[in-house]
Parts: sequence; structure tokens; C-alpha cells
Amino acid sequence: MSALTKKRKRSKLVIASRALLIIIGGFIAAYGLESVLIPNNVSDGGVTGLSIVGSQLFGVPLGALIAVLNVPFIFLGYKQIGKSFAIFSVIGIVSLSVGTALMHQVPTIVEGDTLLVTVVGGIILGFGMGLALRNGGALDGIDMLAVLLSRRSPFGTSDLILFLNMFVFIVVSTVFGLQGAILSAIAYFIATKVIHIVEEGLSGSKSYKIITTQPELMVETIRDRLGRGATYSLALGGYSNEEFKEITCIINRLEESKMKEIIQEIDPNAFVAVYDVSEVKGGNFKKHNIH
Repeated sequence: MSALTKKRKRSKLVIASRALLIIIGGFIAAYGLESVLIPNNVSDGGVTGLSIVGSQLFGVPLGALIAVLNVPFIFLGYKQIGKSFAIFSVIGIVSLSVGTALMHQVPTIVEGDTLLVTVVGGIILGFGMGLALRNGGALDGIDMLAVLLSRRSPFGTSDLILFLNMFVFIVVSTVFGLQGAILSAIAYFIATKVIHIVEEGLSGSKSYKIITTQPELMVETIRDRLGRGATYSLALGGYSNEEFKEITCIINRLEESKMKEIIQEIDPNAFVAVYDVSEVKGGNFKKHNIH
């Protein structure tokens, strides 16, 4: 078997595995809707939220509304983001639609306790949506609309997502009442946080930028105790014109407390800036023993 054939086979396997994970994500989100949120008069945001309202008002199957209302957003995703994203989104939205139909009669796993409903429902829904997004698809089209509008307005994408969902929750209040709309907003907020965790992983990384009077000792100690490498960049003070060695080091979240301990021990007055890093590739970035 030639290297090209192997590469194509591997590529097809990756695409198939991504599609399967998106399908699983769609079914998980459907389970969260049908077993927790909808039976307790709590909705989702976005197109799914509007579909739930339409289903309650007009008696149309929820899955059919989700599929139909997302069609223009899939077209938008195809034009603005790309063909593969649109195809994976079709897979995800169809999975969500079919999942809600198949799970319409599943037993309600949480009832009555409003706090528990929003937390459990938000976690299940967010996990399913995050799994789809992590693998290149989407289960809801409102984010695509926000991206397009942000290019033609002075508002950022996150501001527009918030504004569009405020409209959705106002519509939700007409069916589920004010309390239902508030609970829906809380569940949606929890879902977005879970989506973020699923997309980036629980073991996300941190980038430390350190300016210290003892850069060599700092780097040596980080290497000895954390097993992490670091790089130097020359920085010039804006006021003093003094030249510094700025240290950059990437660690995982589990090593953060040890890093702070090292900095405090060597130079309590060091200037430190910390950034979230969503993904690290290449180099020798592996988990090391902390000692």
C-alpha cells in the first residue's frame, strides 16, 4: 500500500470519526432537551429555543422545526465558513432533530428543583454542543448569524450573540413565562461554559510572561522543578530604557500553583502576565513530574 493510499485512508477515518462524534453530540444535546429542560418548561437559546417555542405553540414536532429553521444558517455557514463546516453542521443538526424525535418519550430525570434542572440540563446540552463544535460542526445556527453581522456592524460577535439570545428569551417568556425565560437563560449560560470546557479540554494550558532581575535562575528553576523549557525575548523598558530578558513559558493548569511558588520564591517583585492557551502543538510539551 502506497503512502498516498495510506494517507487517504487515514483522512477518511478521521472524517468518519469526526462525523460519528458530531452525531453523538447531537443525541446527547437532544437527551438534555427532552429529559431535563423541556419537561420543566425550560428552553435553550438560539434557533433551538425558537424551535421549542414554535413546537409548544403550534404542535409541530420539535425535530422538524429545528431542521427547517436551521436551513438558512447552514447556507450562511457554507458561504462564510466553508463547505466542510456546512456538511458537518448538517450532520449535527439532523442528529439533533432525529434525537429529539426518538427521545420524546424518555423519562424525565430531574423534576421540580429549578436549580438542579438548569445545572443538569445546561451541562448535558453544553456537552453535546461542545462535542459537535470540537469536531467541526454546529447544532445551532445563531452563532453563524452573529459572525456575519459582526462584520457589518461596530459590535463584536459575543455582543451580538448576547443580543440575539435576549430576543430569543423574550420570545420564550411568551410560552414559558418570565420564570421559564430566566431559567432558560441560566441553563444557556451554563451550557456555554461547558461548551468552552469541552472545546478546549479540562487540562488547558497557560502562558507565563515573566520579567525578573534573575532570569537565568528563574529559567533554571522552572526547568529543574517543572521540567519545562522557556524562551527569552529582549524587552526594553518604556521609561527607563533598561533592557530586560522577558521569559515565556507554557505550562498546564495542574502546574500553575507550582509556577507561582517558584516565582514568589525567586523574585516576589517580578512582573508576571498570564494568558490562557487553548491549544499547544509541537515541541516537547508533555506532562512532567512536579517536584
